[in-house]
Amino acid sequence: MDQREKEQYLREYDLLKKQGKPFFPYAILKDGVMASIVLLVIIALSIFLGAELGPKADPTTTTYVPRPEWYFFFLFELLRVVKPPALVFMATIGIPTICLILLILLPFIDRSPERHPARRPIAVLAGITTIGAMAYLTILGALAGSPTEIDIKVKPQFERGKEVAAASGCTACHKFGENGNGGPGPNLTKIGKRLPAQAIARTLQNPTSPMPSYASLKQQDPQKFNELVGFLASLK
Repeated sequence: MDQREKEQYLREYDLLKKQGKPFFPYAILKDGVMASIVLLVIIALSIFLGAELGPKADPTTTTYVPRPEWYFFFLFELLRVVKPPALVFMATIGIPTICLILLILLPFIDRSPERHPARRPIAVLAGITTIGAMAYLTILGALAGSPTEIDIKVKPQFERGKEVAAASGCTACHKFGENGNGGPGPNLTKIGKRLPAQAIARTLQNPTSPMPSYASLKQQDPQKFNELVGFLASLK
């Protein structure tokens, strides 16, 4: 926008401002109508769809896996992506706070008077990127499944091994069907097709970083170790 276009815009803006409508009741009426519509939609959804009710809360259980509400799934997934414990604070508070501050400062960064999206590339790109990132992380968080369960059908003799894998935290870095995370470890849904039981056992004892070693588990409880190996080898 050159100086001439800017002056013309300011003149038109000043003229429209002088001919504008008062805040009361014009703006209040529009806001009131929109708020009423939103309230009616919420009431209709609660009447016809109802609220999802789970089992009665049991403070003594150790099997309950807490999960956030859907509108916090993007933060939940961000915390799952950032693995190192030293970076948990940055994932939960640092990154969201920095993004929020940048959005608050956006009107001061992009001070163009233009209203057409094509002429506001910084603001439009920032808005699309923010919405896209939140939507993507929300979808990943919704489809991730329980972080401490492996919902894969196996033969009865491998059920104990599946429980060992879930209790050992394998889902924190690996994917088992619809459960677990897609990284940094490989997908283990069909690991039995790629590696025999002997290779799986050697990998568990001498893994590559950052995977922990299960050599101590083999020494302390060989049965559990063998059950874990058997379960992984059965995934084909």
